[in-house]
Amino acid sequence: MRQNRSLALTPQARDYLPLVRAAFDDLRLATERLVRKDNGKVLTVSTIASLAAKWLLPRLIAFQEAHPGIDVRITTSTSLVDFRKDDVDAAIRYGRGQWPGVRADWLMADELFPVCSPALLKGNKPLKCPEDLRDHVLLHTSNANSDDWRLWLTAAGLPADFSKQPGVTFDLIFMTVQAAIHGLGVAMGRTAYVQEDIAKGRLVVPFNIALPTDAGFYLVSPAGRTDPPKLSAFRQWLLASVQNKP
Repeated sequence: MRQNRSLALTPQARDYLPLVRAAFDDLRLATERLVRKDNGKVLTVSTIASLAAKWLLPRLIAFQEAHPGIDVRITTSTSLVDFRKDDVDAAIRYGRGQWPGVRADWLMADELFPVCSPALLKGNKPLKCPEDLRDHVLLHTSNANSDDWRLWLTAAGLPADFSKQPGVTFDLIFMTVQAAIHGLGVAMGRTAYVQEDIAKGRLVVPFNIALPTDAGFYLVSPAGRTDPPKLSAFRQWLLASVQNKP
């Protein structure tokens, strides 16, 4: 319907428009899914940036050597994955594994404990007991890990406000870990993010006090459908690899 020099939808067209839009959206999603199915050589895995940097990427060389015909694409996000819409084959997420509509394969548990550079232990300030932390810079991670120091200090029998002493805060845990490697201070480590650096001698654990968490890491994938060969291969390799510590 024309109004002066402009066009306006009739009432019937306004009722029809949402249906047309929905149909085109469904067609677009179906086309994207079809393209993804045809691309059987590219495996897209979503995870959080710190886990990718400190845990997954060092292991991918072994997967590529075992499966040279699969191209792995890593994307980083903290959001939940919608496998119906997102161009993602699988995700690695932290939680309790109780997510509706997905398959969740247990990967590993998580523990909290301080870590530091070996050089820090050789310095002038002792670090033989948790009370010695008072003389060191504490390295913090904001957001989801902002409470880690307080939780560990409480478990170690120290006042919770001990964690409020001057320190340095980063927004990603892998940055906090890197700062500890470079000797900036003592970081609160989590198993998945520090185990390789400990194995390589880049980090040490000054105290024999670890605090278990009530969650862990899972490989998450669509439920109720047959895995494509690339995803099946990745799942089998990843579940086998977590049995071996670095």
